[in-house]
Amino acid sequence: MIPEDLRYTDQHEWVAPRNGGVRVGITHFAQDSLGDIVFVTLPDPGTAVEAGQPFGEVESTKSVSEIYAPVSGTITARNDELAGKPELINSDPYGAGWLVEIAPADPDAADGLLDAASYAALTGQS
Repeated sequence: MIPEDLRYTDQHEWVAPRNGGVRVGITHFAQDSLGDIVFVTLPDPGTAVEAGQPFGEVESTKSVSEIYAPVSGTITARNDELAGKPELINSDPYGAGWLVEIAPADPDAADGLLDAASYAALTGQS
């Protein structure tokens, strides 16, 4: 199931508004495709990110995949719990498995991302 209240990228990141910024993670579809996640590399708070550019990596038993910034801005928080428990991305991709929070350069930037129906169509999910 694809949460209706989030926005999505064609690179399989999700975006949720949070405290004037956005919280970012990878979708259930992405974590399911990757398989068991064993390691995550995330930037430090204060790092500038640019929409569409990689800012971290998720390593699974199958491959290493880059994580792309859904919006331009500055990292304000990262989920340090993933350092010891990367499997949270598999078990709870929309909750405890979140990756980073970003203060967007443009507060409306997330509005231009895919809605749940468009992401479902992109991934062939119903």
